[in-house]
Amino acid sequence: MFITNDIKYIGVNDHEVDLFEGQYVVPNGMAYNSYVIMDEKIAVMDTVDARFGEEWLAKLEKELDGRLPDYLVVQHMEPDHSANILNFANTYPEAKIVSSAKAFGMMKNFFGTDFADKQVVVGEGDTLSLGKHVLTFVTAPMVHWPEVIVTYDSADKVLFSADGFGKFGALDADEDWACEARRYYIGIVGKYGAQVQALLKKAAGLDIAVICPLHGPVLTENLGYYIGLYNTWSSYQPEEEGVLIAYTSVYGNTKKAVEELAEKLEKGGCAKVVVNDLARCDMAEAVEDAFRYSKLVLATTTYNADIFPFMREFINHLTERNYSNRTVAFVENGTWAPMAAKVMKAMLEKSKNITYTESGVKIMSALNDESRAQLDALAAELCR
Repeated sequence: MFITNDIKYIGVNDHEVDLFEGQYVVPNGMAYNSYVIMDEKIAVMDTVDARFGEEWLAKLEKELDGRLPDYLVVQHMEPDHSANILNFANTYPEAKIVSSAKAFGMMKNFFGTDFADKQVVVGEGDTLSLGKHVLTFVTAPMVHWPEVIVTYDSADKVLFSADGFGKFGALDADEDWACEARRYYIGIVGKYGAQVQALLKKAAGLDIAVICPLHGPVLTENLGYYIGLYNTWSSYQPEEEGVLIAYTSVYGNTKKAVEELAEKLEKGGCAKVVVNDLARCDMAEAVEDAFRYSKLVLATTTYNADIFPFMREFINHLTERNYSNRTVAFVENGTWAPMAAKVMKAMLEKSKNITYTESGVKIMSALNDESRAQLDALAAELCR
């Protein structure tokens, strides 16, 4: 597959994987992207997951058409991209390996060698000439590993963006980009918004026509849309006005309160209302929704003088990804000593710019006239 006249795609689709990174459900698989730049000298951009080494090397050999590669550029050392470095080095022993100093240290850990006789160490602003194509390297520490570099090809105005602008799903999956890119970003990169912001500022100075990520489709049109979403996500701003109600329920009474609240919100004119049962939904989807929408209602029971485990897990996912700049409300249920609202608020103490609603809902076992009136007040406040 041609990206430009000189840049070709040699990545693979993985429809065997069920959990990416051991935790993210990927019903449409994953793509592990790799590229080759054909010029006076030839550079291969990253490798692929270990299970696809033979397929990847066969694709590379076909594109080389009898030539030998001069360089392997390693932008990111996660094994889904770096697993075949040693296979490449054994297959093409004359080729040099281009990467950051930190990456070579990681290669020693993974492969037992740092390829000392093949190293080309690059840092911020360093260049590599292939002929017509000149590659400029940009450091991207903690996006989302410390060794990461991204690469800009000035000839074809291509940004090789490492894990940036990636998404879940194989390339033959027919699905919306933003949905799976958002879930991918929030889950995997979300903690590192400040670092992504720094990288976006560097990228703003480049004339970019094509973005080639390590996962998901090559982006060639309307790049402002994708960059704009990344700016929103990495600055922790709501993407849409809306209310997410995230809840757990043991015997159905909290669930009933949530259903009534959702109905009141919809009748009250709230633009978007999303409800997630944290015990049953994909947790990563729920976390994605929390970052997508401007308001969050947390509804749960007191459990062992704490909160229900799925709610604790959910809030931990939010806080470790720097959840901020949102409006939050609490619905708590407890038969004899309700503690849930107090516990949830304490868990959010480190979150920045959280506005708590004046209204809250306290259910003592089951809804009654008093707690229904509290639901009315909360719905009115959230819809204002």
